[in-house]
Amino acid sequence: MSGTSLDGIDGVIVRFSNEGLPQLVASHFSSFPTPLAEELLSLNAPGSNELERLHLCANKLSRLYASSVESLLQEAGLDPTSIAAIGCHGQTIRHRPDLGFTSQIFNPSLLAELTHIPVVADFRSRDIAAGGQGAPLVPAFHNAIFSSDHAHRAIVNIGGISNITFLPVNSPVLGFDCGPGNLLMDGWVRRHLHLNYDRNGDWAASGSVNLGLLEAMHDHPFISMSPPKSTGRDDFHLDWLDSLPVDLIDPVDVQATLLEFTSRCIADSLNQHCSAADEVYICGGGSHNTHLIQRISALLTTRTVQTTEVLGMPPDWVEAVAFAWLARQTMLKLPGNLPSVTGASGPRVLGAIYAS
Repeated sequence: MSGTSLDGIDGVIVRFSNEGLPQLVASHFSSFPTPLAEELLSLNAPGSNELERLHLCANKLSRLYASSVESLLQEAGLDPTSIAAIGCHGQTIRHRPDLGFTSQIFNPSLLAELTHIPVVADFRSRDIAAGGQGAPLVPAFHNAIFSSDHAHRAIVNIGGISNITFLPVNSPVLGFDCGPGNLLMDGWVRRHLHLNYDRNGDWAASGSVNLGLLEAMHDHPFISMSPPKSTGRDDFHLDWLDSLPVDLIDPVDVQATLLEFTSRCIADSLNQHCSAADEVYICGGGSHNTHLIQRISALLTTRTVQTTEVLGMPPDWVEAVAFAWLARQTMLKLPGNLPSVTGASGPRVLGAIYAS
């Protein structure tokens, strides 16, 4: 899994059984080389010679995915014949369900060739073809492993984008993107402090929230949309942020306001669409941002906020495990989407299989 944050590749080996949680056999993170991250970021916007740049970048990315697979196999002491399939999401460069398409780039044929393992890819397109958003897809996995028969639970994944899965007892699952997660905060701290992220949210915590800027952020049309909805860098990016009056505000106060924006997008979405949730569990890279979690907790005074660690799944690896689960669904010819989440016209088997 490589997500909107553009920090690198989360890889896992997962063993599934018909009972209990999936077993995390091995995990590995590898950072993106800076030139690759910059090229991937540039492909999120129109540019010259896009087609050739896209395919060259896809091949580079696929070789990094293959290296991640090799590291995982070495860590677990396994060989390729032990693996049923690789589920690989690819890197999203455009997500436009309103126009009927989404684009996640890598070269699945090359990955299958390099690893000698079947590859399952292109998970989102079939849901969009069926009238859905194509995202978020992880709620189906959350429902499979985190649902409870006694508590209404909400799972909040904070990656580059933040998304929520609401798992009510004996009712349809709800899931949707609620706004930016880390991507704007990461981009702003990279611009001003030349760091990849704001560790623990310390820089944001040292600033003051600018209420005028916060109100301007909330004017983004995505925020007031009702689910099903999904978003990405097409909607939230530094050019959008620069269109707001940030040049009149101290950069540290902009960072504080960005963190508050993410916190409120999550809290407001939970209060508006998941008001019955008794328990809130956080996963994704944002679970390490201490100040962010404190702000979300403060805004959700009547609910307990914990990470998915207490449910038996380390928060850093939930999304990668989810795409292993989605690949398994594809191999077993079982649906991987939830129409109540994406708005698709029905359950669909997702993905395409590239044989080894």
